[in-house]
Amino acid sequence: MGATATLSEAGLVAEPGQETSCSVTIRNAGRVVDQFAIEVVGDPGAWAIAEPATVNLMPGEAGTVVVRFSPPRSSEVQAGLIPFGVRVFSSEDPAGSVVEEGTLQLAAFTEVTAEVVPAKVEAGAKADFEVAVDNRGNHPVAVELSALDPEDELDFQLERNRADLAPGTAAFVRLRARPRKRFLRGQPVRHRFQVFVIADDAEPLKTEGTMVQRQLLPKWLLPALAALLVLLLALVALWFTVLRPAVKSAAREAAQEQNQEVIKAAQDAGGAAGEAKKDAVQAKQNSEDAMKAVGLTPPADGTAPGPRPSNGVPNPAGNGAGTPTDFRVAAEAAVDSNVNRFAEFPYTLPDAAKTLVITDLILQNPRGDNGTLRLLRDAGGTKTVLLEVGLANFRDLDHHWLQAWRFAPGEKIVLAVSCQAPGGGSRCTPSVSFSGRVE
Repeated sequence: MGATATLSEAGLVAEPGQETSCSVTIRNAGRVVDQFAIEVVGDPGAWAIAEPATVNLMPGEAGTVVVRFSPPRSSEVQAGLIPFGVRVFSSEDPAGSVVEEGTLQLAAFTEVTAEVVPAKVEAGAKADFEVAVDNRGNHPVAVELSALDPEDELDFQLERNRADLAPGTAAFVRLRARPRKRFLRGQPVRHRFQVFVIADDAEPLKTEGTMVQRQLLPKWLLPALAALLVLLLALVALWFTVLRPAVKSAAREAAQEQNQEVIKAAQDAGGAAGEAKKDAVQAKQNSEDAMKAVGLTPPADGTAPGPRPSNGVPNPAGNGAGTPTDFRVAAEAAVDSNVNRFAEFPYTLPDAAKTLVITDLILQNPRGDNGTLRLLRDAGGTKTVLLEVGLANFRDLDHHWLQAWRFAPGEKIVLAVSCQAPGGGSRCTPSVSFSGRVE
């Protein structure tokens, strides 16, 4: 047998962001001098180290190694009981390597952030906002939301007043603000309000927003009406002073010309009728002379038969919207010195048979991170860049498309981030809110 290992504590308790440790006693059970490598396996292996990492022991000799655990204060490592193992690897007798198992009880911590998006809206009768709540803790939390206007000049309507968030997720709650008093004309009025977010086992959060109430009548309406009235008066004056006399004169001349043409046509028709009558009389006389020449008696004058009615047949107469949606994709990208390498955060429509139409975007960089943000279209593994913007260029940025983005069934939206300098933490945390419809 190569080695034996014994943990000083099989069950450890740790706080996120703090260090805890235990010792491992290793004994060389072989007959030769051996080197043993110590390694922590399991989920804690990413944030645990053994000091020293290797020990050299004589046959029958024992040594002690300290294993230090430093669980990060992050939503990626959830609270609860986490099993681990300490593996002691013998270089002389690999088959004699051992693994000593233990557990780490990671305590829970609560970290909830909230903000009103957008922070300011200008409107006349109503303003629509979204309350974005992020759970950055390591356990699920339930939050309650309420809105308050200190001056009691607004009425609020929350889409819902409670939300349940898993670790590392966000919820978006629509908020509509309506001023209690409205005005047709006047200077804009600013209404500041507060949204309170109360989470379990955490201090209440307060975030603020502003509605800038505008007059109900557009500013351009009165000048446009005045200009239209002036134009109408000018057209009326032009009609009575210039156009109407000119039209009457032209109509009179046209009527006289047409009258002369009618008189001439009637005279021509009368002359033609007289000639035709003479020709008819001459033809009749010639016919009678011809009949007499062959010994026939010409017929007496009679009424010519009328035209035969036509048997024509008349021709018959011939007669000849999606479900609104919105969602948010948040990133938590590690620092990367390679500006051309991006961490990707995809979003797939829950119903793969639907088409997603995006009309509005809100880009957020609340901590002032530095790097590059891209929005990609993933069509069966083929990715194309739809939008690229530097993180340092914005904190809140709205995009409203005249030509909407359409994502066919099966296509994905991918948020890609290259993080160079986080503004308020160890990672870049931009996010994008999407609005549109599902067809």
